[in-house]
Amino acid sequence: MREISDEKLSNYFSITQQALDKVKIVAEGKWKKVAEDFLDMAQRYFSDAKHFKEKGDIVTAFAALNYAHGWLDAGARAEFFDVDHDSRLFTVD
Repeated sequence: MREISDEKLSNYFSITQQALDKVKIVAEGKWKKVAEDFLDMAQRYFSDAKHFKEKGDIVTAFAALNYAHGWLDAGARAEFFDVDHDSRLFTVD
């Protein structure tokens, strides 16, 4: 497949929203601020994805979703976030 369908984009929005809803910051000390920054970046990219989708720019929306999820995955892998060992939404375990 060489295109981003509306169905595929909606699926990625759903998956990333589920991941955002699942994340709980568990980092402490100096790492807590880093964890908060990771989550903030994910939320901002998710918001950007919505903006681009509304403008009809689905390619950039899709890219922003991937960045959002990347920040969440990185935070989960670094153990900044508790994701309840969810290997469906995150690259953990």
